[in-house]
Amino acid sequence: MKESKKSATLKDDDLIKEITLLIRSRYGLICLETVEEERAESLLKHLADYMRLPFFVWSINHGLQRAVFRKTVYGTADPKMALDHIAISKFPAVYHLQGLGPFLDEDRVLGAKLTQVARSFTKIEGALVLTGRDIQIPEAAMPHTAFLSPSPPRRQDYADLIQQIYRDLSTRMQVKVEMSKKDLNQLLNNLHGLTLLEAEKILTKAIIEDGRLAPDDLQAVIKAKKAVIEREGLLEYFPVEASMSDIAGLVRLKTWLAQRKSIITEPKRAEQYGLVFPKGILLLGVPGCGKSLCAKAVAMEWRLPLLKMDPSNLYNKYIGESEKNFKRAMVTSEKMSPVVLWIDEIEKAFSSGDEDGGVSLRVLGLFLSWMQERKGDVFVVATCNDVTRLPPELLRKGRFDEIFFVDLPQEKTREAIFKIHLSRRGYDPKIFDLCKLAEATDGFSGAEIEQVVVSALYTAFSEGTPFTTNLLLEEVQKTRPLMKTRAEHIQALRQWAKGRTVSAQ
Repeated sequence: MKESKKSATLKDDDLIKEITLLIRSRYGLICLETVEEERAESLLKHLADYMRLPFFVWSINHGLQRAVFRKTVYGTADPKMALDHIAISKFPAVYHLQGLGPFLDEDRVLGAKLTQVARSFTKIEGALVLTGRDIQIPEAAMPHTAFLSPSPPRRQDYADLIQQIYRDLSTRMQVKVEMSKKDLNQLLNNLHGLTLLEAEKILTKAIIEDGRLAPDDLQAVIKAKKAVIEREGLLEYFPVEASMSDIAGLVRLKTWLAQRKSIITEPKRAEQYGLVFPKGILLLGVPGCGKSLCAKAVAMEWRLPLLKMDPSNLYNKYIGESEKNFKRAMVTSEKMSPVVLWIDEIEKAFSSGDEDGGVSLRVLGLFLSWMQERKGDVFVVATCNDVTRLPPELLRKGRFDEIFFVDLPQEKTREAIFKIHLSRRGYDPKIFDLCKLAEATDGFSGAEIEQVVVSALYTAFSEGTPFTTNLLLEEVQKTRPLMKTRAEHIQALRQWAKGRTVSAQ
């Protein structure tokens, strides 16, 4: 089997015109890359009516049926028998084959039959249309095959869907809409990235439960959307609570992000200036210095959804599955655009070396191609603790918009970090000697300072003693920071970053 080629993404009307042109050009096999089977069936039925061709649908559950009659042709639940029937009948028609892709992976004979039937449409009008994802087409069938994909639903499509659901449910029950214009805009934003079928189910359930569409239904949509995105276990819809005010220091990084915020908030004005959506940033630095927190804060600052990709979830023991997992993750992030994609510890995904039989290098190639050719507005925030494990191709100028080095916090920043963590736990920072604490924690990371605060609180709680500066200083004395335990590693990291990166401080 040969991996499917890249498909052109088209709006519904353009998609129908393109498939019509392909069929008249005698393409016998069309791969429509979508999981929205009902939407695809509706489009293809409209296409068949326009071309005045019969329309058949095949699925493993129902076999081959003519859409008008819905009567199954005997024995065609078996995909080989269905293809044999199409080949023998030589009937000009549009055949929608739902879910055939996985069978092609497992059965070469089925692939050969598919190729044979696809060739037959060079002499008769019509085509086989396969729908699904990651469809593997036989090498011999490639000259007869075209690859297309429907465009994701637009904002107006979701707005029309809400109106349709309201009209349908109002005929059966009393429905109240208690949303302001601002609430409706937020609802449309949260629906973005879902299929129309997924959105319909979520909204219908929310309305039926209490007979109204209200602001509190936004949380139900967000919760359902989170479940849809995390269904495959490749991406996590990350709840965003941090903002840039929760991060001490990093002045240059904050300034860089602030300068680009208007590209997200005013895309048309940015386009007039010749600006495009930014690619992303690589945050390199000492562990525990706030790189992961920055990723969350970017999404909050730009008011964009945050998706987290854990590299360990990508890899699969079966040949080719890791690459498929990566592609699915990238397609999901594009559907959600504009979005922030957080790749934590990117060196785990694309580490140099051949210990894994070259899988990481192939995934790296896919990632680099995607960074150049991605279809959606996806801002990548990649964090890295060990730059020596990253391949040089990833660090080449232009891959990311900028590479920032996040070093250990300086004294004033350490004061601010103590202030943040004390305030977060309900204590007034003014009653502590922040200057003395900052001086005592020279060489501590932000995470280590937080742990000092937490450990001191546990001591005060368990011993029933006051929570004071002296208690915090005692915890500082007990702590051995990374700057002491891994001094050589940190110095080597600083040396590498010098001249190659921009300081985030």
